[in-house]
Amino acid sequence: GVTGASGAVSAFGGELGASFGRAKSVIFLWLQGGPPQHETFDPKPEAPLEIRGPFRPISTSVSGVQFSELLPRTSRYADRLAVVRSMSTKDDNHDVSGYWLLTGYPYLTGSARQIKPTDWPYFGSIIKMLKPSERLPALTSVWLPDVMRLNDNVTPAGQTAGFLGPQWEPERFVGDPALPTYEIEGLTAREGLDRLRMDRRRDLLQQFESQLGRLESTGRVGAWDRLNQQAFDLITSGAARSAFDLSQEPDSVRDRYGRYTWGQSVLLARRLIEAGVRLVHVNWARDPGDNAVDNPLWDTHALNADRLQDNLCPQFDPTFAALMDDLTERGLLDETLVVVMGEFGRTPKINANGGRDHWGHVFSFAMAGAGIRGGQVIGASDRNGAYPATTPVTGGDFTATLFHLLGIDSTGVFHDREGRPHPLTKGEPIAGLLGECEAVSLQVAEGDPTFVPRFDTRLLFDTDFRESLPLVSVEPTSRAKGWRAWSQSGLSVVKGAGVCEFVLLSGGESGGGLLPAGSRCLLSQEIRNARGGQYGLRVRAGVGSGDAEWQRRLLEGFRFRLVLYRFQNMQKDPRAIQELASVEFRPQPGEVREFVLERFLGSTTPGANFSIGCGLGVLIVAESTRAVEVGAGSGGVLLRLHGVELSFSPRQRDDTVTV
Repeated sequence: GVTGASGAVSAFGGELGASFGRAKSVIFLWLQGGPPQHETFDPKPEAPLEIRGPFRPISTSVSGVQFSELLPRTSRYADRLAVVRSMSTKDDNHDVSGYWLLTGYPYLTGSARQIKPTDWPYFGSIIKMLKPSERLPALTSVWLPDVMRLNDNVTPAGQTAGFLGPQWEPERFVGDPALPTYEIEGLTAREGLDRLRMDRRRDLLQQFESQLGRLESTGRVGAWDRLNQQAFDLITSGAARSAFDLSQEPDSVRDRYGRYTWGQSVLLARRLIEAGVRLVHVNWARDPGDNAVDNPLWDTHALNADRLQDNLCPQFDPTFAALMDDLTERGLLDETLVVVMGEFGRTPKINANGGRDHWGHVFSFAMAGAGIRGGQVIGASDRNGAYPATTPVTGGDFTATLFHLLGIDSTGVFHDREGRPHPLTKGEPIAGLLGECEAVSLQVAEGDPTFVPRFDTRLLFDTDFRESLPLVSVEPTSRAKGWRAWSQSGLSVVKGAGVCEFVLLSGGESGGGLLPAGSRCLLSQEIRNARGGQYGLRVRAGVGSGDAEWQRRLLEGFRFRLVLYRFQNMQKDPRAIQELASVEFRPQPGEVREFVLERFLGSTTPGANFSIGCGLGVLIVAESTRAVEVGAGSGGVLLRLHGVELSFSPRQRDDTVTV
């Protein structure tokens, strides 16, 4: 049952009573895949480059507390955040480590990749049983916007009611709230079925169940009745329908949260807790084509820095800041607990593909809001961010803290379907997190939001050559985004107003003589957030103005190609690549034509992985097939690009998979 805990003392030190039951609701932000501690809440500026990574720490709003520069907006809220830097599961598997955090109990043996009826209940199921919503009991525990899936579409244990049975499952609403067609099936009655007819049908069902209940004494009928009541309440509740209607939000609010799946899911979470939902679990959903690559979600085995700066933090950071502002402005933060967590962290050392691998030995998470003492850092990792240096925290300690703040005695028990008691958790509430926000030394956070601009879905930048982005040299190595150009002596790549040109220099510019066979010039760009699926590279191209016959003779000495490729090194050098697909094309004087390369890049075998490696890119290359004589005044435009387009259709996923 639910009992008080005033006067209780945590093994972490400190009394717990004042914070007991402070949270009326919880927004649980689950960064599935495992965010890196080094690039979020626990930067290591004194560690070697291969450990600290390319990003620098920034000062937050709390003196002496630093976050990564990838969280410039979040850093402004450090005085309202409590960060734990010493969480540890000692397990490097998504399923097993996540299970401990989502249930409060370690998985006993083996893999947790398969859901079993004997699994320990997800903490949201226990909350549904012991702390149902007063206003929307049918929506006590809600999960958005997708179930938890591993890379091969496996749904791991830890996200179900387990041995408690289906009546205590969280309500899962799978769908993308960012889509204009988003709606929740089952929240409206069928056409022609008014409230009176629904009441009559429910009365008949209750009469039937009362007769059946005389014959059935195992409790299954009671469970069935609860499920029916929940379904009826959902259909008849105007509050539930209204809460899911994001069109009621002003455009300015929707824009502030971000018009992408994560942003709109977090906004929906705020609407739901405002309507009375007790717990909303927002699961980081997979990108289209994200189900068979080597850096899905926050699981950055490859290109950790690029994926964080281009995709993950541009979604998380603005959305989290919007949520904190919104809860504060609405007076909800003092009664709403906000949790940011993933199933583990990432390895201290960066691997050969620029990624970080699984690491459950130490990682960070953050909490804010009801009952949380902001401006605190609990525990510490060692100098490399590899192991706890102080105050190790477990999954059981986290769930104990969660239950405590919701007014559920973490030392208490719950009962299964046979009436057997089970301890809620064997952990202890983390006392250092709890209490009123104390006076801390505040300062202006130094983060630069322009370093992590809002999420941009484009695969390529400057596709019409009109942006004020210069061509980037392939040497020295640079993290600059956009087109990279390279040419050998006698050739040049030049960007103009709305065009990009491959130029054969005249004899006076090149020194005259012969341009050797095999001379090349190229234009390349890395594909941002590359996934598995069907790619279509289209270029609109022609040649420069001038004598058409001379241009034809000149072009006969060159070969032009479109290429999709994989980088072979982390310097992102387009001269050192593995070609995955290519097609030759030939521009014609006096006209602009479209040339196309289409290819599926990805695994076609279920469960098999497609390697992004050091990154994927597109390449437009011109290469002389024979020696070309270059005399004074004989130069000219070999190729004039008027635009480049890269289309993408993601690798299909089996969305019939459920938990």
